[in-house]
Amino acid sequence: MARSRFRTDRGLSLRMGGVSLGLGVLYLLFAAVLYQTPLGALGFVVVLAMAWGQWYFSDSLALKSMRAQVVEPHQAPELHAMIDRLCALADMPKPRVAIAVTDMPNAFATGRTPNHSAVCVTTGIMQRLDADELEGVLAHELSHVANRDVTVMTVASSIGLLAGFITRYGMYFGGMFGGGNRDRNNNGGPAFIVVFLVSLLVYAVSFVLIRGLSRYRELSADRSGAYMTGRPSKLSSALVKISGDMSRIPNSDLRESQAMSAFFFAPAINRESIGALFSTHPPLQQRLDQLAKVSAELSEQG
Repeated sequence: MARSRFRTDRGLSLRMGGVSLGLGVLYLLFAAVLYQTPLGALGFVVVLAMAWGQWYFSDSLALKSMRAQVVEPHQAPELHAMIDRLCALADMPKPRVAIAVTDMPNAFATGRTPNHSAVCVTTGIMQRLDADELEGVLAHELSHVANRDVTVMTVASSIGLLAGFITRYGMYFGGMFGGGNRDRNNNGGPAFIVVFLVSLLVYAVSFVLIRGLSRYRELSADRSGAYMTGRPSKLSSALVKISGDMSRIPNSDLRESQAMSAFFFAPAINRESIGALFSTHPPLQQRLDQLAKVSAELSEQG
């Protein structure tokens, strides 16, 4: 078998290790605090069940959130052919292939392991890109699967979602912890305040961890995808097209996809919105500059 053209990224591996360690500490802290509340041992169960569910069902949940349908080779022969070729070049298992019917031009990869993963493209991106540009995007997404950064991002997102849920619905939980029997009021109120404050802390820390890893992993996938296809200029062209068209997608459509934005090829936000300040993706120009360096390197080697 020919040598794989997929290039690993030591920097990404180190960052994922650091984020995983940080997440482990957050999970233990969150579970320990919940254990001190009226939830008791249920706190451990909630945290562990959330993490396991997000990890195990990550590919199915992501596809359902985008209303994507898995397609067989006879339903999308050209798309499958591209992925077959790229998987052969990277010497990796072929993921499930899915299509989401939406005008938003984007793509994403998801899954708990390379053997249990999926790559999804939208009808919008297939209509806007030529074959070589689409192949560049697919190489980028397959790099996420091969790097296993999708798994880390999925678990990182789960604890943030749980902490955010408790923070957002604090009044309900406050009533549950402090209401009812007057004998429990002295303990319920302070317990809820502690949970609420820790939830804010956990959400903030997970937010920072996700953003830091997400920006780097996108640059890593750009590099790996460009080396895989040997045509970084096509990936650059796809980035320019998609970023330009994304700003013209109605905000209502973008909001529906916000939960998946961190996993998209390009962020699902209006570039002029406040959300751009907290983007999960690096600036477009930074990605283009990096691809230009890869192109120069490949030219020297050729």
